[in-house]
Amino acid sequence: MKNAIFSTSILFLLMISLFFSCKKKEENQLAKNETITAQHHSDFDSIAVNHFFENYPLLKEYQGDVKKLYQKHDYEYVWFDKNGINEFANLLYDKINNLDEEGLQIKVPYKEKLEEIRSNLEKNQKTDLETELLNSAWYMFYAKNVYHGLDSEKSAKTEWYIPRKKMPYVSYLDSLLTNPSLINKEEKNLFGQYFLLKKALQKYREIEKKGGWNSISMDTAVTAFKMGDSSATIAQIRTRLYTTGDIKSNSQSPIYDKELSKAVLNYKSRRGMLSSSIISKSLIQDLNIPVSEWIKTIIVNMERCRWVSSDIPKSKELIAINIPSFQLSYFKNQEVVLRSKVVVGKTMNKTVIFSAPMKYIVFSPYWNVPNSILKNEILPGIAQNKNYLAEHDMEWNDNKVRQRPGPKNSLGLIKFLFPNSNDIYLHDTPSKSLFERETRAFSHGCIRVAKPKELAIEILKDDPKWTPEKIEEAMNSGKESWYTLKNKIPVYIGYFTAWVDNDGTIHFYNDIYKRDELLANLLFNS
Repeated sequence: MKNAIFSTSILFLLMISLFFSCKKKEENQLAKNETITAQHHSDFDSIAVNHFFENYPLLKEYQGDVKKLYQKHDYEYVWFDKNGINEFANLLYDKINNLDEEGLQIKVPYKEKLEEIRSNLEKNQKTDLETELLNSAWYMFYAKNVYHGLDSEKSAKTEWYIPRKKMPYVSYLDSLLTNPSLINKEEKNLFGQYFLLKKALQKYREIEKKGGWNSISMDTAVTAFKMGDSSATIAQIRTRLYTTGDIKSNSQSPIYDKELSKAVLNYKSRRGMLSSSIISKSLIQDLNIPVSEWIKTIIVNMERCRWVSSDIPKSKELIAINIPSFQLSYFKNQEVVLRSKVVVGKTMNKTVIFSAPMKYIVFSPYWNVPNSILKNEILPGIAQNKNYLAEHDMEWNDNKVRQRPGPKNSLGLIKFLFPNSNDIYLHDTPSKSLFERETRAFSHGCIRVAKPKELAIEILKDDPKWTPEKIEEAMNSGKESWYTLKNKIPVYIGYFTAWVDNDGTIHFYNDIYKRDELLANLLFNS
């Protein structure tokens, strides 16, 4: 009996000891959690932000945005959670270390500190103010360079006047902190063409890593190659086109066959050249442009994409003109409903890069001769030929000269107005043969459209009063008449020398206004 009582007493004491031991562990863990929580939610003085940028002057341009971030968060830590540095910080480090994938040739400020933090993540379990503020500044650095690019003053130096959208970096950071994976889904922040060019950049850099392509040599006695010709040069051309995927296999044959002809036509299409299977010396010179130049072209155009609001392609209607490709595209609900060749301004009268809403269609228009043309062309013509105005179907009107409506009119039979300070608009032309040229920079700045009637039909498609027959009649009436659009259509005139189709095909267009080199200098020498 005594043994039983003794055993029960021992068991009771053990249970009490275990209870208090567990309770103490629970209290210790609770205290530890409270400490971590306190660390995570602790705040700091706003003066600390100013001191930080005094110590890190290379990041000072981001001071304003960093202050806005912490004002919004009442100066609490945002880069630390209960486990230490949060998940998004790790993703940010990887993004910053791979800026070359974004086509950016820039030095990361205080990269040695970035590497130090990144290599000691397991030690960064406690909040650290320096690390906290470095992360915020590095995020602003990343966002500005990847999402915004060069500032508006520098983009204007390249004669780019399309308004640029300001991105709310601070509020977007809140989204990333909540859902870090959003940084890999940046389509909402960047023009979709950017990502297609980014893939093309990767492809061309892979080609460069493998040695690029050899220069093609051509027999000086040969002026051109046609189907059926045989030459060692043909085999070199085949290898060159295989490198860029214009031909799917490389037989290394020196005979100019049908398969190579298709590849040549494909390459010429991508370069905006006229469709012909003839291999000329100028084509071989073009094929010899080194891959490094095309990489630079892609990077330059990725930068231009940063200047285009991601909201633009979402417009219900949109007319886009790309100057280097000499092409107009009319979009409805994000689908192309019409493409047309265009003629743009010659080098001395460059077509301006800008945007404005189209408001009017003018049928059988007068052409009010601009003062510059009146002074430089019309008045000298009158001085030499007293019948000059009559021969050109022109007349004086309020001390100015205008050309009467009709088939001889320089604006053709129709024009499309989107009022702007540059006095640029779209119009028809009697000079149809110019649309068959490879390079189509002939105008005084306005844009001549190869398919003006088709454009009018598509614009007025939903208006039962404007049938194709009515449009044709108005165009040929010989009497000017204006129509005000019920819905304004955004018109964007851009400048892209590299463009990727949705299927991944990249096109390179000639830099007719020599703007690529200027932009490249701003990017690579800034």
